[in-house]
Amino acid sequence: KERTFTLTCFFEDITWYDREQIRHWINRNTSGKLVFEFNKNTFRYISGLAAFIILFAWGINNTDRISGIFNSISSIISPFITGFCLAFVINVLLRPIERFFDKIFKKCDEKKRSKIRRPVCLILSTVIIIGLIFALVFMIIPEFINALQSLIKSVPQYVAQIEIWAHKLIAFAESHGISLPELSFNSSKILDTLKSIINSSGIVDKTIDFTGSIVTGVVNLIIAIAFSLYLLAQKERLSAQTKKFLQAFLPRKNDVERLANLVEIADRTFTSFITGQLTEAVIIGVLCFIGMLIFRMPYAAVISVLVGFTALIPVFGAFIGTAFGALLILFDNPMKALWFVVFIVVLQQLEGNLIYPKVVGKSVGLPGIWVLVAVSIGGTAFGIPGILLSVPLCSVI
Repeated sequence: KERTFTLTCFFEDITWYDREQIRHWINRNTSGKLVFEFNKNTFRYISGLAAFIILFAWGINNTDRISGIFNSISSIISPFITGFCLAFVINVLLRPIERFFDKIFKKCDEKKRSKIRRPVCLILSTVIIIGLIFALVFMIIPEFINALQSLIKSVPQYVAQIEIWAHKLIAFAESHGISLPELSFNSSKILDTLKSIINSSGIVDKTIDFTGSIVTGVVNLIIAIAFSLYLLAQKERLSAQTKKFLQAFLPRKNDVERLANLVEIADRTFTSFITGQLTEAVIIGVLCFIGMLIFRMPYAAVISVLVGFTALIPVFGAFIGTAFGALLILFDNPMKALWFVVFIVVLQQLEGNLIYPKVVGKSVGLPGIWVLVAVSIGGTAFGIPGILLSVPLCSVI
């Protein structure tokens, strides 16, 4: 028993030289062999290792069940994760509104002011953010519907123009001794073909499933909003309770401080990233609107809002906004759509070299190569949430 040592925790607090001296002493006094003692701690270690091996082997042979369990768990907790993210975004706006509220009503009684400050500011912040989201959605979707309707109405004109170009091309080729086959277009047949493609794609058959998913999404959104409001209404109390919980279960006292420091870094980084991205989106949206008015391009307001909204997505957001904007203008004037792409490319160069480094780059503190890597990995692994959260998460790491 005198030669049996428990060095697990002890080895973490001594120097390398002392460790080597202890190893030499053990080897010298035990003939090169360590004594193994079967006690309660050893039994726990062996039992835990055996249970882990059994569960790991069962998981490998039952991957379908494991994935089903994870999908069920994710569907249950997804509204709460969404609510937590929504609470974080609302909190970014809630802080300055509360400071502004204190400045306005600083002469009022402090007790009365503290009672009404949080509910009033929380409701105001939530209404502003949700109102902006719904305004963007209901501003963009009707314009896409109008653009598609105008495209369907303009199909006969496009077909007639294509026939004229085809006849001119055939005449030009015959003048140089090249024979091309005659081309004929029927606009009614083209419309029938488009309708058959839409019907055969299963869009009509999946209407019920789509409606059900909308209902589920609305219910999850209501739960997420309610959860976010509860979090923000009692965020100080929840923070104190979380610290008490961690202090009770973490083995060391400084572990709670280190974890709190990590949370503070993450909060500061994500807040700076969100405010920087919103500022950049507003700037690029305003510049896009002014430029489109100067060049007399159609759908200036809608496309500017769309470009500013997609600018929230790092790196790839500009391409998405440009594609949708060019598609809208293409239905009205194909030549202006080409000039719109040229204009956005120039605007993106201005934004990437001047606006983004000043507004977002300093707040995040990541070089461009790491931003690209983070967005690519996050988008591939987790889709749109991965694209949005990968840059600040990489900065925190």
